[in-house]
Amino acid sequence: MSKEVIKVLIAEDEAIIKLDLKEMLEEIGFKVVAEASDGIKALELARMEKPDLAILDIKMPGMDGIKVARVLSKENICPAIILTAYSQKSLVEEAVKAGAMAYIVKPFDSSDLLPAIEIARSRFEEMKELERQVTDLKERLETRKLVERAKGILMKELGLSEPEVFRLLQKFSMDRRLSLKEVAETIIKDTARENNKNHQRKNKKEKQKRKTKKKNKKEK
Repeated sequence: MSKEVIKVLIAEDEAIIKLDLKEMLEEIGFKVVAEASDGIKALELARMEKPDLAILDIKMPGMDGIKVARVLSKENICPAIILTAYSQKSLVEEAVKAGAMAYIVKPFDSSDLLPAIEIARSRFEEMKELERQVTDLKERLETRKLVERAKGILMKELGLSEPEVFRLLQKFSMDRRLSLKEVAETIIKDTARENNKNHQRKNKKEKQKRKTKKKNKKEK
C-alpha cells in the first residue's frame, strides 16, 4: 500500500521564503499543489485544490493569513499553519482564535515544520470529530475545553505529544463507546480523585511525622 502524500498549499509574498518552504516540504515528503503570493489567490486556490494543509504568511497583500485561516476553518477546507516573525508574536493569539491550528516563527528550518504540521492536522481532525459528535456550538466549546484539559493531563503523565494523546483519546472513545466529552470528563475526574488521595496520604505522613517528633521530645 502506497503511503499517503499530504497535499500542501503555501501562501507567502516573499519569493525566497516561499521557494525555501517549498523545497523543505518536498524534501520531507509533502506535495506542494498550489502556491500564492496574496491572500485572495490563496483562498481561491484552497477552494479549488482542496489541500490537506495550508501554510500562510501572517501578512500578505489583499487578505492577510489570519483572515484566510478564518475562512478555511469556517468552510472546513483544511487546517492552516501561520508563518510569523518574532515581532508579530502578539498576533498569534488572534490567529488561533481565527482558526489557525499552529504557527511557525521565522526564520525556520525543516525540523520546525513536521511538529507544527502534526499538531495542525491533529487539531483539525479533533475539531471535525467534535463537530460530528456535538452539534450545539456552546456545548462544542465546552467539550473542547474539557478535551484540552484531558490532553494536558495525559501529555504530562505519559510524556506523549499532542497528536499522540488525541489518537489515544479517540481510541478510548471507540473502545469504550463513549463520546470524547465523556472520555475527557472521566480522565479529569480520575486524575482529581487520584490527586486527592495523594494529598490525603501526604497529610497522613506529615501528621505521623509530627506525632513521632513530639513523642521523641517527651522521651528526652
